[in-house]
Formats: sequence, structure tokens, C-alpha cells
Amino acid sequence: MHGRWYGDACGTAFAMELIGERWSLMIVRELMFGPRRFSDLRASLSGISAKVLTERLASLEEAGVLKREKLPPPAALQVYGLTEWGYAGEPVIQELGRWAAMHRGHDPTLPLSPVSLMLSMRTMFDPAKAMGMRARIGFVVAGEEFLAAMANGVLPIKRGHASQGQAVFRAPNAMPVAALLYGKVPPEALEAEGGLMIEGDRELALRYADIFALPDKLT
Repeated sequence: MHGRWYGDACGTAFAMELIGERWSLMIVRELMFGPRRFSDLRASLSGISAKVLTERLASLEEAGVLKREKLPPPAALQVYGLTEWGYAGEPVIQELGRWAAMHRGHDPTLPLSPVSLMLSMRTMFDPAKAMGMRARIGFVVAGEEFLAAMANGVLPIKRGHASQGQAVFRAPNAMPVAALLYGKVPPEALEAEGGLMIEGDRELALRYADIFALPDKLT
């Protein structure tokens, strides 16, 4: 496969040949928190057609980025999940996002999927501010649940178990949470609009929200 587009030995060129088609990297992003059904992927990727999603899943499977799996009974559903090598691409997605956010054309008010919001937190948190802070923060966003368990300046986030958080953010979509984390919109304003709910330890939740920021613009 290497060389089919660029005929270039560079690993970056090969990476683009593997995941450079439209939607491919977005699909990888959406699988970073575990396997998902075809319908889940299509719902999270606004604008993708069933035909294109089918084609991209096939090409990513052929490249070894993802694999098809079947959940055990009683679910017995087919899902798509990343391979070990596919999961190893998370730092690439993070650094690409950080780099792009330094451009003045980046618009943080555009829609985000719940997974994209979670990955943005792993990308944009300030380890210096997080150092010494311990917090379990749950998220219920557009019906999807996640739990962030911060400790020692590290921020692992896993799907599910939001109720185990000392505080829980609830929102109908990712935008109110993003507005709090990155736009620094006062939480009272977001709550008054009905877009955000904070349950549990409110002080801890707001301390957590304060450790995130977008990078300074370089162009």
C-alpha cells in the first residue's frame, strides 16, 4: 500500500495514504473510547452517508486500523473497534488538534461529538494546573456516559460509569460543556439556558473546568 499516492518513503506520506481520505481520521477518533455500532458512528459523524461510511470502514479494516467484532449474547451485535495499532494513533490526533487550534480559522463554537469533547480534554488540559488535583468527574453528554479520573497530573477518561463521579456534568450535546471549558462562559449562564447541569460537588467540578484552555494563536 505504501507509495500508492505519493511514491514517497516518508512515514507521514504513508500515514496520509492510510487515513488521509475524507472521514477516515474522524472515524478513528470516534472509536478511541471503544467499539461502536455502524449506526452509532453515523449518528456521531454528521453529514457522512451510509455508503461512504461503509467504504471507509472497509479501507481502515484492510489497513489494520480497525476490526469488526461481534458482541456476546444477549446483544449479539456487530461493532467496529480499533486494533492495538489503531489505538496507538491517539497522540497523533491530539497533537494534530492542538496544532490546528493555534490557527485563527479554528472555530470552537462548531458542533462536537461527545467523543471529540472527551479527546479535547485529554489534549487541552494544563498538567501544571492539574498537578496535585484528584477528581472523578462524570459526563452524560447526548446520552453517552464517560468518567474522567484525574490524579497526579494525568487525565484518563473511560466510557461509562458517570455516576461514579464526585461531580457530574449533564448536557444535551457537547457544546455547553465546551463553552464552559474553553469559552469560559459562566456556568450560571449555561445552566439558565437549560444546556448544562452540574450535579454533586460543584466546587470540584468548576475547579476541574478551570484546568482547560485552547492554545494561543500563532497565525
